[in-house]
Amino acid sequence: MATIVNTTEEEPMLAVVRFTAELAWADAGPDVAEPEVARLCAEAQQHVLAARWLDMASLMLASADLLLLSPRVPDKDLECILAIICNLVTKAGSDEEALQIAEAICAKLVQQPGEKPALRVKVLFSLYNLLPSTYGKAFVYRKALEVAAAGKAADCVVPSFKNIDTFVGDWGIGKLEQRDLFLAVARILKDQKGMSKEYFNFLNKYLATFDGSSDDAGVIGEAKEEAAAAIIEFVKAADLYQCDLLDMPAVAQPEKDEKYQSVYELLKIFLTQRLDSYLEFQSANSTLLQGYGLVHEDCITKMRLMSLLDLSSHCSGEIPYSAITKALGINDDEVEYWIVKAISSKILDCKVDQLNQFVIVSRHTERIFGIPQWKSLRSKLAVWRGNIANAISTIQANKVVEDGAQGMQGVVTR
Repeated sequence: MATIVNTTEEEPMLAVVRFTAELAWADAGPDVAEPEVARLCAEAQQHVLAARWLDMASLMLASADLLLLSPRVPDKDLECILAIICNLVTKAGSDEEALQIAEAICAKLVQQPGEKPALRVKVLFSLYNLLPSTYGKAFVYRKALEVAAAGKAADCVVPSFKNIDTFVGDWGIGKLEQRDLFLAVARILKDQKGMSKEYFNFLNKYLATFDGSSDDAGVIGEAKEEAAAAIIEFVKAADLYQCDLLDMPAVAQPEKDEKYQSVYELLKIFLTQRLDSYLEFQSANSTLLQGYGLVHEDCITKMRLMSLLDLSSHCSGEIPYSAITKALGINDDEVEYWIVKAISSKILDCKVDQLNQFVIVSRHTERIFGIPQWKSLRSKLAVWRGNIANAISTIQANKVVEDGAQGMQGVVTR
């Protein structure tokens, strides 16, 4: 099979039309095929001369399904043909025409995504880079996600997820478009091994688009399943000890839902209560926890660390061993083990006074960082700024005194 080679500006397009026409009519016999091929080539020539690029795209895409499904067309040749078709967007006379061409290309590529999905995604990314309009780029990227998800080719799109925030800023898309995008990404990441944290982050991004406004009133209930999924991911994660889920309007939905009410209760326990509350909940809901894939021993480990954070937030900087043993359900000789575990998890900075059996906390992670925490931080920053200002004033005053003393010394010397 000969590869199409770009020798002139128009020839590649005409060569694609001839190639696909011959392939489409290959089984009809020369008496039928030759006139049809000649007719299609003549039509293509007219489109080129008249700069009717949308019509040209429609003509070239007419046999795209045949190309994508035919075993007689090597992937290298197919990619070359599709690249020539995609290049039509650069010839369009306006952004609107370029978008119409892109929509026509996408409409073909999203059909039967299970056939050569990686190649389809690659072509869509090439089309993305050729498009001038930001809206068009957002549209094509969304179609690439659609193909990757349906064709089980997640590996082709996952590397781009680290740039999603930049993309959203560049595209200037609204809240609803962002919501659909974040949900699509989250669903792709859901089944990817080793990406549970990324999955949780995009669930958060999705849920955060529901701000509780009247615009969301009719659709916020649709987020209950994702809200429950985010809660379970947080509880499962061995390296997450802080989240803002309780402050999200979308996450409040499971509290009122019979199916997910217990899941919401579990979130409240992990973010606002201690180990004893979890143990009480587990004894009444062990089947529920197992159904969500939660391991009781892992939950106890995390809940002990969460309980230690709760102690830290309510103490005045010193926690007696006795309070730790009671809150964590451990013996005296296990206290230091859990302190070391908390430090290694980077959720606690402290010193251990073994003689007096106290833990002196200098920093701890807040399980919830909401309005009270922001107010506390603001207060601390105000104190810090005041201390800095006082220090600067003292230094300046001492410098004035020192300069004056040096001046007097000079007068006495003279």
